[in-house]
Amino acid sequence: MVLNGGKIILKALEELGTKDIFGYPGGAVIPLYNELFDQYDKFNHYRSSHEQGAVHAADGYARTTDKVGVCFATSGPGATNTITGIATAYMDSVPLLVITGQVPSSYLGKDSFQEIDITGITMSITKHNYLVESVNDLERIVKEAYSIAKSGRPGPVLIDIPKDIFTSACEYKNIEIDIEENNEFKTISRTKMEEVVELIKSSKRPMIYAGGGIKNSKAEKELLEFSTRFDVPVVNTLMGLGAFPRNHKLSLGLVGMHGFPEANIAIMKSDLIIAIGARFSDRVIGNPKKFAENAKIVHIDIDSTELDKNIYSEIKLAGDAKTVLNEILNDIKEDINRSEWLNEIESFKENDNIDENKFHPKNILKVINSKMPEDTIAVTDVGQHQMWVAQYFNFKYSDTFITSGGLGTMGYGLGAAIGVKAGNKERPVLLVTGDGSFRMNFNELALIKKYDLPILIVLFNNNTLGMVRQWQKMFQGGRFAETDVDDDLNFVKLLEVFNIKGEKVNSIKSLEKAMSNYKIDEPLFIECDIDIDEDVLPIVPPGKSINDFILH
Repeated sequence: MVLNGGKIILKALEELGTKDIFGYPGGAVIPLYNELFDQYDKFNHYRSSHEQGAVHAADGYARTTDKVGVCFATSGPGATNTITGIATAYMDSVPLLVITGQVPSSYLGKDSFQEIDITGITMSITKHNYLVESVNDLERIVKEAYSIAKSGRPGPVLIDIPKDIFTSACEYKNIEIDIEENNEFKTISRTKMEEVVELIKSSKRPMIYAGGGIKNSKAEKELLEFSTRFDVPVVNTLMGLGAFPRNHKLSLGLVGMHGFPEANIAIMKSDLIIAIGARFSDRVIGNPKKFAENAKIVHIDIDSTELDKNIYSEIKLAGDAKTVLNEILNDIKEDINRSEWLNEIESFKENDNIDENKFHPKNILKVINSKMPEDTIAVTDVGQHQMWVAQYFNFKYSDTFITSGGLGTMGYGLGAAIGVKAGNKERPVLLVTGDGSFRMNFNELALIKKYDLPILIVLFNNNTLGMVRQWQKMFQGGRFAETDVDDDLNFVKLLEVFNIKGEKVNSIKSLEKAMSNYKIDEPLFIECDIDIDEDVLPIVPPGKSINDFILH
């Protein structure tokens, strides 16, 4: 069967199980979109307002569907507009396949109109990338790229395709590609496993430090069994939230810069840290020289380059978290009781003294949490609102918290929420955003009505770039340079332009009334006016140990 390049791409994607594509057309990809025109019965294409929004949508889709997120963009500025989205996915280990158009092969290297070396630019933020030189390689490259994106530690892969390749033709060969998973764990000696088992049995103050790798390996069940059988409390990184039920008695929630006292103190006082699918980010460990000085560390990660990168570990287990945890569970048959340690952790808790009637982010999120179904997927932008959601939202399932962790991308939320909803039509999707982040991405509101995507948007409006202002207040003597926003933008009227219902609330009572109007099959926007001086607490000052936090 002889097909042109455009048809080859779509045929390969169809065979790989792709149904949904996010993108934005342009000159270099006209031939690809020309072929898509005849295949709308096989694909749903979501045209964003900006290529960055398309990549964020593919990212949110991938995080919640167990599929690779697919995005199309044109050459030049179309390609460069994808960079922030690709970097966001790379930092958070999200499987993406980004296909960009390029100038015709004969124009390469001549500074042609809309020519850019996108493979060179993205080399450091992709797992792998390709510049296609022959249509004969196209089928293999698409299938290989898809497999690379999803295998081992997931991540984005980019394919740059000159315009003439889309129209050139060759035989479609039905190639089968399977990139071998990371199997390093199979080579770990029994001696090392026996050391791990002995450490777990003998530890008096163990802690599990669980990251996003738990979700990627689908090891939530094993983590729950490990924690409950051996009575080991769990703290989560930002990316790990939802991997362990937040309402479980062994859950201490977020750890690090904005972790609660019991989580941070417990880690610092522990004698054993079992780190699973986490990379010891600076936002988690604070001052690395003083991090958990009396604890031995067992580090489990599928990416061996993460081992000893930020923190030295006594035992390093490179492999899939689910496989490693099952191995340990099989090696320790008995249950373990650590009530003394759990009681001590209980004594670390502090009362936040927040009046339950105050229009505070904690109480706002409590109301929203109580009104939304348990399987709601909460998406955030980046800033104070993101940390409040991480601290206070009651996540019970693994795929219920979607946020930009490693890169901290303002403007991520709305595109990601659109992708999440596109991939999860039957589940409620909540976007919590801030007025600063929302100004960066509200152009994507057009997609919500166009593609009938009912999303609940809750905007925390404090008329400032909240997190930056908080740092200026706490660490720069209150010099609020370019953070306060006083142009009085009417967000509710803005939403009306996009034919989305919205209302503004400033009390718990008015919020409850607004939430009573929420219908799962219609989009709704709720703007919450909050105090400009409301801070995210606790906070660990930069350079300090994570038990050296500011609480009030």
